[in-house]
Amino acid sequence: MDRRSLLTAGAGLAAGSALVAAQSPQALAQAPAAAGRSRLQTIQQNGVIRCGTTGDFNPMSFRDPQSRELRGHQIDCAHKLGADLGVKVEFVPTTWPTLISGLTANQYDIVTTGTSMSVARMKAAAFTIPWGRNAFLPLARKDAAAKFKTWDDINSPNTTVGFNLGTTMEQFVTSELPKAKVRRVESPVRDFQELLAGRVDATITSLVEGSQLVAEHPNLTMVLQDTPKNSIPLCFMSAIDDLIWLNFLNNWVVLRQASGFFDELNDKYKLVLHKG
Repeated sequence: MDRRSLLTAGAGLAAGSALVAAQSPQALAQAPAAAGRSRLQTIQQNGVIRCGTTGDFNPMSFRDPQSRELRGHQIDCAHKLGADLGVKVEFVPTTWPTLISGLTANQYDIVTTGTSMSVARMKAAAFTIPWGRNAFLPLARKDAAAKFKTWDDINSPNTTVGFNLGTTMEQFVTSELPKAKVRRVESPVRDFQELLAGRVDATITSLVEGSQLVAEHPNLTMVLQDTPKNSIPLCFMSAIDDLIWLNFLNNWVVLRQASGFFDELNDKYKLVLHKG
């Protein structure tokens, strides 16, 4: 599929086809205004796509230790999207708590950092159709992992759970582990660093990130692997009021799934995705 076909697909669907991803009433109400000037048009006119990324989520978005250049699954996705559009890629640094405010302030056109869908985020941002699926597990130190035999052992006043502010793990811990003590961690510090330092008993990680962390830190392990929770779609995130741009992104995901791009990329970064 060449660039012209991709752009035609996006424009055609913007003109009248049904959305692949469900949108909020607010987004639909603002559709006429958004149709007047879409990010798709602006990106082509300016010759650049701005991608918000955190640079702290291995293997999705991280800094190469030697070159300090951005690397990762989502960074490769951004480069592929830019190439298909025939434009340059500009990475805009952001943080997990400010992902949505950056979109709202028009600081970037798309979030490429490994975001998962949640109801809280859906109230203020649009999501593409999923390119994969993630799930949550507790991460613990190996010397203490044996005491976590069930999720009730995590959801206990005797357990301190760490999480990074602004992540879906924060929402999960708040709603699903109300009995646990919590330690809130602000970026750029990561919750697993608190675990390594012994300041928390466990963190909630994802299959994607947890598989990387246990490979990098042999004293950490994922527990309760036979009962993962919160199976959630992995999607790109964009502004809620630009349906033309969202339609294009949805169809880009479909095309790249059909071409095998995501399968190859998942293999390259050894992603562990939820199959349930």
